[in-house]
Amino acid sequence: MAKIVDISRDANFIEETLAVLERGECVAMPTETVYGLAADATNGLAVARIFEMKGRPQFNPLIAHVGSLSMARKHGVFGEVAEKLATAFWPGPLTLVLPRKPDSAVHDLAMAGLSTIAIRIPRGPAREIIAEFDRPLAVPSANRSGRISPTTAGHVAEEFADVDLLVLDNGPCKVGLESTIVKVLPDSLVLLRPGAITDSELGAVTDLPVRRPDGLGGIEAPGMLASHYAPRAQMRLNVTECPQGAGLIAFGSGTDRQREAASQVLNLSVDGDLKEAAANLYRHMKALDALGLPLICVEPVPTTGIGAAINDRLTRAAAPRAS
Repeated sequence: MAKIVDISRDANFIEETLAVLERGECVAMPTETVYGLAADATNGLAVARIFEMKGRPQFNPLIAHVGSLSMARKHGVFGEVAEKLATAFWPGPLTLVLPRKPDSAVHDLAMAGLSTIAIRIPRGPAREIIAEFDRPLAVPSANRSGRISPTTAGHVAEEFADVDLLVLDNGPCKVGLESTIVKVLPDSLVLLRPGAITDSELGAVTDLPVRRPDGLGGIEAPGMLASHYAPRAQMRLNVTECPQGAGLIAFGSGTDRQREAASQVLNLSVDGDLKEAAANLYRHMKALDALGLPLICVEPVPTTGIGAAINDRLTRAAAPRAS
């Protein structure tokens, strides 16, 4: 059974967490993006435990979370562009995909057979824990593979109710979407997963073009599977009128007529604030899915700024699923 520890009230949470990690077990911990399922990235058995608990395919790589830039440099090759990005956005919701150093201690299983490594420095208590642990943690989202990512400790406890798991509670995640993932090349940046840090921000720091993957490289980073972040209910996007009895994720002020047929309406942001919408997305998806509705509809969300990341997650959540 999951054990939730409120870290604002428990002064010993880091010691308890370190003890679990040293045993090669998993801990669910908060980051600014979503709650993650963390384990020692240098321990093959611990990494395998993450894949087992999540039911995650082993061709889907994990992100190595580090506590400092000096720790990151031990595992990835940092050129001038990567240094600029790290200086500008770390700690924060940016993951860099870099050539992996041959002597990196991060286990091969976490890399899914790739010659690259995905690295980021998170904000908040996760960074403190990693600094004390003094080696990288693999920290994918703390949910079963392909399902909705958790943004509260309660979401994690529900997802893993049948598992003996320590869950660190630091309240709702501030960003609410997984990190932006960028592959750093000499002449460009490849946006493998959109997030809170946008194309324009990346380009402004590096003076390089930001392009999308060509689709020929396979799965190079988390969040690239076609079907992902999915509720049990089917999803329909960009609706202007919700069918009778469906759940509705609204955006902006709208009108009652657009929404009157829905059995339940949850609004990402009445004021049309995209950052607020991102923080609410997974929470609203989980709340409607918990009602057992067959269909969840979503009103159009702008694609500007972090809206691109919101639409990416919605598109994958609504994609056809393997039977």
